[in-house]
Amino acid sequence: MSLKLISVNKSFGAKRVIEDLDLCIPKGEVFGFLGPNGAGKTTTMRMILDIIRPDSGQVMWEDKIVSLATARSFGYLPEERGLYPKMVVGDQMSFFARLRGLSKAEANKRIAYWSERFQVGELAKKKANELSKGNQQKIQFIIAVLHQPELMILDEPFSGLDPVNVELLKNAFRDLVKEGRTILFSSHRMDHIEELCDSLCIIKQGKLIAKGSVGSIKRSTGRKIIRLRMTGSLDFLKYFSLDLAKLELNLSKLEDGVTEAVQAVEFDLPEGVDPQAILQGAIENGQVKRFEIGDPSLNEVFITLVGGKV
Repeated sequence: MSLKLISVNKSFGAKRVIEDLDLCIPKGEVFGFLGPNGAGKTTTMRMILDIIRPDSGQVMWEDKIVSLATARSFGYLPEERGLYPKMVVGDQMSFFARLRGLSKAEANKRIAYWSERFQVGELAKKKANELSKGNQQKIQFIIAVLHQPELMILDEPFSGLDPVNVELLKNAFRDLVKEGRTILFSSHRMDHIEELCDSLCIIKQGKLIAKGSVGSIKRSTGRKIIRLRMTGSLDFLKYFSLDLAKLELNLSKLEDGVTEAVQAVEFDLPEGVDPQAILQGAIENGQVKRFEIGDPSLNEVFITLVGGKV
């Protein structure tokens, strides 16, 4: 069972929004759908849901072309608020659950479970427009999951959530995947993508520019990053053709029992330089707290691939 997009194209008037998009997302996977603003993410999600249809190509679920009937079994959390502002929250959750075919008893049972899990039980008698942005987001997520969808399409699901509620939602993701559900979500928080996703894709101006596992995407630029924390002078880095003036330094952090500031620096490994030579230079010039050779962060890779600078 998988979600497949096969040579999908979509235009609005003369503007091509999605161009020859091919994706395959296996069942039970958390998939990150990334791209800058206006890249075509929301349009793609709406095609998966059959809200709008591609000009050409196919969107398939379980080897069948997606239709409105198929999409009714999906869960969808839109980026914009989709609640009735003057309707009581409890009635609203029950209303959407019944629209999805749940009996009143089953709807009440699931609403009670998710309301307790997301700590919103006391909000049931309030109107949606009386809730904070974060609480509205939690209610929308509950509505999206009540009918136990096999596929969930979530557009910026962490928007408006404080750190405590972010963790609640992350844990819900993990439990849903354990049940075999498939989650596709967009986010501009790359740390959430790195932590939760099995794989991801990046689109730019409607075109796929990268796809694969989180690790393979991070390695795709060919860059290696040195992360160094130490006491003492960093002047020795000049011998490796590094311009200290251009490096971002954290010079103020102090550790218990250390009277000298611990300096933190991160930079690309210069071409042809042995990282062991940098480590040796650090040891000779101070006390090394951390030395790591790694891939660039997903945030750095994203900025590089979509055309920015790091």
